Parts: sequence; structure tokens; C-alpha cells
Amino acid sequence: MKALVYFIVQVRHFAGNSLYFNLLAMSLNGLIASFGILLLVPLINMTGIVNMGPNDNQLYNIFSFISELPPSIGFPVVLLLYLLFVIIQNINSRKVQIKNAQIQYGFLNHMKKGIYHSFLYAKWGFFTQKRKSDLINILTTEIARSSLGVLSFLQFLSSLIFSLFQIGLALFLSPVITIFVLLCGSILLVFNRKFLKRSFSLGKQSFELGKEYLAGITDQINGIKEIKSNTLEKSSMEWFSSISNEMVSQQVEYMKIKSTTQLHYKISSAIFMVIFLYISVNLFSAQAGQLMLIIVIFGRLWPTVSSIQASLEQIATMLPSLKAVLAIQEESRHAKEFKLDEERIEYTPIGFKESIQCDHIYFRYNNNVKYALKNINLSIPANQMTAIVGKSGAGKTTIIDLLMGLNKPAKGQIFLDGNPLTEDKLLSLRKAISYVPQDPFLFNGSIKENLLLVEPNASDKQIWGALEFSSAAGFVKALPLGLETIIGDRGVKLSGGERQRLVLARAILRNPSILILDEATSALDTENEGKIQEAIERLKGKVTIIVIAHRLSTIRNADQVVVLEDGEIIQKGEYVQLTMDTKGMFRNLIERQMEGIF
Repeated sequence: MKALVYFIVQVRHFAGNSLYFNLLAMSLNGLIASFGILLLVPLINMTGIVNMGPNDNQLYNIFSFISELPPSIGFPVVLLLYLLFVIIQNINSRKVQIKNAQIQYGFLNHMKKGIYHSFLYAKWGFFTQKRKSDLINILTTEIARSSLGVLSFLQFLSSLIFSLFQIGLALFLSPVITIFVLLCGSILLVFNRKFLKRSFSLGKQSFELGKEYLAGITDQINGIKEIKSNTLEKSSMEWFSSISNEMVSQQVEYMKIKSTTQLHYKISSAIFMVIFLYISVNLFSAQAGQLMLIIVIFGRLWPTVSSIQASLEQIATMLPSLKAVLAIQEESRHAKEFKLDEERIEYTPIGFKESIQCDHIYFRYNNNVKYALKNINLSIPANQMTAIVGKSGAGKTTIIDLLMGLNKPAKGQIFLDGNPLTEDKLLSLRKAISYVPQDPFLFNGSIKENLLLVEPNASDKQIWGALEFSSAAGFVKALPLGLETIIGDRGVKLSGGERQRLVLARAILRNPSILILDEATSALDTENEGKIQEAIERLKGKVTIIVIAHRLSTIRNADQVVVLEDGEIIQKGEYVQLTMDTKGMFRNLIERQMEGIF
């Protein structure tokens, strides 16, 4: 229940006094409903069906003023009062429902924004330890289920308040019979506790199935080309059918529990009604008027008690989602990258004139015993091109992540012009960097929208300038809609070379002082690779360029080549100088690549 209590406290903080006013309105509804039922006393008296005089019930005295009126006036007055109570109650109920919806959906939006904010400003290590689909599942399905849990709690409170008023009224009418009915109801609630446990268990199953479903769907849609090219449609469909069937079974099982508890309440309500009517007449000598009011009251009360049970079952089902949302929220907050509210401060790109230096850098992932980088001593001169090469797993991307401040060294220090790269400088450093990954990030929008992602205020002239610089202007002009062309999910309507040149144009549009290319040309053909290289050459002397290269032929014009092996720098120098070292790793890599091995 810790998760539920936490979220109720959060709802109270979010809704403020409006939550209390809403609870007050719920109480008022119960009170109005009770007065509406009490009006049945003079109504029954006036019909002459049952005579409820002063000796029969104290309630008669409450409406004695009506009995003094002539029947021709008193009867319409009672009916009008009853109608007035019903109208007021329903108008108030509508306001309560609307306010509940505002609290529920407002809190849902509040939670989504809060969690997404904590995700965005979490450390890079937080994302490397999580499945993307799990984070998406939390932001969509589980937060929505948590919101339903909060709504179920509000409904539970509403039913509880209404029931308390009805019970109070029943106790006033006939304490003995009411206590008898409450004892019977308590026995039924205790008996139905097992259904709450089963509902909680089904909630856990639903949470796990939801995660597995979304993870599988995400993987399959991302890998749809591999599925089709390798004729894996059948196995993919078998997986989808299997998990879909499990989800249906889980939903049906929940409905079985819900319908079973409702069945118990409906049958037991009839049984208890018959029993206490029999006992009331034969043992307590209850008057007909009393019995009629009790029947009316508990005829309305029993469905409310049933709805309390239903709300509790719904809450139990949602508890695993509440716990999951709470856990990821706490984890992402603890993983916050900066201690201060850095996102609220505007940072200017950092400037450096001499070099970026790595001084005795050591780094390892998740406190592993083995270091991914060991004793890295490296100077990257400003406005020159530095290439980092090595076999897969040598630590090339790890160095880039450290230079961008995504990870922090376990030992050693990074310097900018001799000044330590401290936490307060990280965002300024990233403002100065444009990063081009091997797998370009493009969203399903127009070319212009994708370019404006990094520089929202860029003019068309600046956009075309960046496209010209990256050798992308030609193919964009050839498109029917030019800059307004929709490129599809991840740029699927463009070729690999076009996507890469578009991403390079976006990087250039930002006007960076540091350009990082993480194997950005490894998947391109010779012609497109040549165009990218021409663009990079035009940047030399103006921008600090750091390249992770797979194709060693693309770094012939690098000012410095750094060779990594098993997390250590084993060679460093100019391209020609390293090729002359016949025993060196770089010469070996070139020869193996020429042979088609590396």
C-alpha cells in the first residue's frame, strides 16, 4: 500500500484544496440523498398505505409541519421537496464527476510531464541500463493505469461517504436491524478478501505481460526489414498470437473475479433481506412503515457497498503499476545528471582555443572490475581533425561519451585549454558540439522540420547553406516538395547516403565548434562517402573534428590518428607516419581491411 499512499499524497499536493472541496461535495450528496429518502415518511403517511404516527418513529416529528397542511397542499409539497432534493443531488453529482475527471486527467498529465522531465535530465548511464520499451511502457500504459487507480480510490471514497450517511440514517430508523445487516455485510467483506489478493496477482501479471508485449512489438517493428528479408513472418505471428492470447486470458480472469464478487453481493443481499425481514417481523415486532424505509435504504445501500468492493479490486489490480511508476520515478530522480535546475538556465556554447586533453583517464561500466578505458592520455588540438580507430570493443565510442560528458571518468580528468571540465561546464560544452551517429536520428516529418530540430530560428538561407555544405542540396531540390518533403519514419523514404548527408547538414546548421562523427560513413557507398568527406574537408581549420573511423581510407587527411586496443592507446601520430610502422597495429588494420578481413 506504500505506492498507493504515495500517489494519494501526490494527488493531494496536485489538487490542493479542490480535493477537499470535492470530498465535501461527496458528503453533501450523501446527506441530500438521505433527506430525500426521509421524505418518504410523510409520503407514506399521506398515502394511507401505512400509518406512521408519532408513536411509530421519531422521524414523524421532523416533518410534522407537513401533516398540519391540508392533504391537497401537503402531498404536492412533499413531491416538490423530493423532486428538489433529487435535482440538487444530481446537479451536485455532475459537478463531482467533472471535478474527479479534472483531478484524474490533470494528475495524469502532471505525472507524465514529471516523469518525462526526470527521464530527460537523467544521466546517460540510466538509459544504458534500461530497455527503451520499458520506459515507453511506463510513460504510456502504466501511468494511465496508475491514474485509473487514483480514480478508483476517489470512487471508493465517494461510495464510502455515501454508505456512511445511509448507515447513519438506517441506525436512526432501526438500530437493531441495521446492526444485524452490517454484521452480515462484514462477514461477506471478510469472505471476499481472497478476491482482492487475486486481483493484485492479476495486476502483476498484466504489468509483466504489458512490458513483454511492448518490448516485442518495438523490436519487431524496428526489425521489420530483417523479418521480411529472412521470412520470419510466421514465427513473429506465432509470438504475437501467443502473448495476445495470454493477455485475453488475463482480462477474462479479471472479469470472472469481478462478476463473481458481484454475484455474491446480489445473491447475499436478497438472502440477508429475506432473513432480516423475517426476524424483524417475528422477533422485533417491527412496524410496516419501518420495514418499508429499511428496505428502501438498504436497497440503495447494498449496491454502494458492492461498488466499494469493486473499487478495492480495481485498486488492487492497479497497485503493481503504481509501484512500477513510483520505482522508475525515484530511480530517474536519483540519476539526475545535475544537482541544480540546470535546464532552467540558458547556456552559451563553451569556447576553447588550444586543445581538449584527457589526463590519465580510466573508465569502467557499472563498477565492473575490468576497465573499458585505461590510462588514456590524449590531446585533441582545436580546429584540427583527430581520428580514433581500432577494432570493435576497443573503446572508441566510450572515449566520445566521456568527451561529451555523458559518462564521467573513474579516475583522471578532462581539461579544456588547461581548465578542468567540471559539472557546471558540461551543458556549455554540449552546446558547442554537434554529434553525428552511425545510425542517424530522423523523425517522421519534413526535411525542414528535421533540420530546425537543432536550430529552431534558422532562416531558409541558413538551411540551404548547410545543405550545400553537406552536399545534400542537390537531392533536396530534386524532390517534388523540396524542404517540405515528408521523409517517413527514421527517414525511410531517403537512401542511406541522403539520410547521412541530411544529418550532417543538421549538425552544420548548429554552427558547432566541435563536430563528432561516430562512424558516420561506415554504411555508405563510395560516392556518398566521398561527398561526406568533401564536406568534412571544407570544415577543417574552422571546427574541431573528432572522427571514429571504420574505413581507414576516409581519414587520410586527419591531423592526428589515435589507435586503440583493449581500452588503451597503443599508437598515435599522423596517418602517413603510422602506415610506415610495419609492426604497428594501424598498419596491420590497413592491410587486413584491404584484404577484406577488417
